[in-house]
Amino acid sequence: MTSQGEPDQSAAGQEGGTPATDRRGRHFGRRRTALWCALVVAAAGVGFVVSLPHPGDLIPGLGSTAGGPKAQPAPGLDSQQPLTEAQAFTADHYFPGDRTVEQDGVQARRTAARGGGDCAETLLDRARDPLHDTGCQAYVGVAFDHVDQKVVSSVTVFRFADEEGARKARQALTDPGALLFVTSAPATPSPTTGATASPGAGTASASPGAPAGAAPSTPAAVTTPPGGSATQPAPKPVTAVRVEPVGRYLTVTVSRYADQRTTTPPDDRTLDHAARALSYVVRAPFLWM
Repeated sequence: MTSQGEPDQSAAGQEGGTPATDRRGRHFGRRRTALWCALVVAAAGVGFVVSLPHPGDLIPGLGSTAGGPKAQPAPGLDSQQPLTEAQAFTADHYFPGDRTVEQDGVQARRTAARGGGDCAETLLDRARDPLHDTGCQAYVGVAFDHVDQKVVSSVTVFRFADEEGARKARQALTDPGALLFVTSAPATPSPTTGATASPGAGTASASPGAPAGAAPSTPAAVTTPPGGSATQPAPKPVTAVRVEPVGRYLTVTVSRYADQRTTTPPDDRTLDHAARALSYVVRAPFLWM
């Protein structure tokens, strides 16, 4: 008590032996501890979701990854080991045979594939090699049959050491007709000589079941189309061509009619439309590399 008879506040605050400030401090400490525990539990939950095989199925904004396409590992490699750019450069990786290509109304299916490390294998005449000194490291050739059964297309993708090599090859390849036309049509023996004849002039038959990246089939012999002669070859089939560099890659897309017609009406844009649409699809995988 004070001299005026009022209770001593300092003594009242210490009743029971516990100061009021200590009680408030412990109450705040318990709240802070509970808050930290809640944050730890929340962080653990987020970490669990992200570690799931398909986190996008639970976290909005990541998108579902369940059932998405998976890259096939190269032979002899662990399935968990990511492929290098060179190992992934196969037709099966970029143009799966069980997938229909569709763009701007054009539908086509891969019917054959070939590939290798010698880019000169794609040429009609190896003695005249426009890709010489361009740093071409490998190629993939793919045959496409269009669903309408009117058009067939040949796609060749070259990989270079750098973008400069791809640009140099684009400038050197002034005549895309110097490349073999990849097709799935089987070669047939000539009725007169017994020699192997190709399905058309400047074509290369590729096995439909050949694994991508394997050694290419032997290029079919270049023959004179029907209607030509030894001294005067017949006109070449009408084609539409798209040659597009994409980074360190160069894509060449050639479309022609399945019957190899040599003339078309002036207003016929069928081949141009087919080549343009297919070229876009072929370049798309390499745009972000």
